[in-house]
Amino acid sequence: MHLQSFISWLVLQLSVLAKSRFRLMARVSSSNPDAVGAVLRKMVKGGTVRVAEGEFVLEIDIEGGSAKELNRSLLSTLRRVEKRTRLRAEWTSDDGMTERYFDYVLKKKFKTDPS
Repeated sequence: MHLQSFISWLVLQLSVLAKSRFRLMARVSSSNPDAVGAVLRKMVKGGTVRVAEGEFVLEIDIEGGSAKELNRSLLSTLRRVEKRTRLRAEWTSDDGMTERYFDYVLKKKFKTDPS
């Protein structure tokens, strides 16, 4: 293995091992709310899932490699149940960095005061 390949591999391995803590606040809507709601309630342990204005509202603390990775994983899981599912998510890390997503797309990234 060449040195550059090894370094790239090592960086990838370390990024997988590095876990950060995130606070997720999200709204989920779907054309099949019964099926999506059942999956959400199974997935969100230690957080809350409630219904407001025809959408599911999630609040949970979760660990992962990045907000992008966690967002993709959550939406992919929900879309396996119902393709017409939308996710509006706000992921805030312990260091106060907030990322807002609409489905898979990062819409805004900003720093907030950790409180």
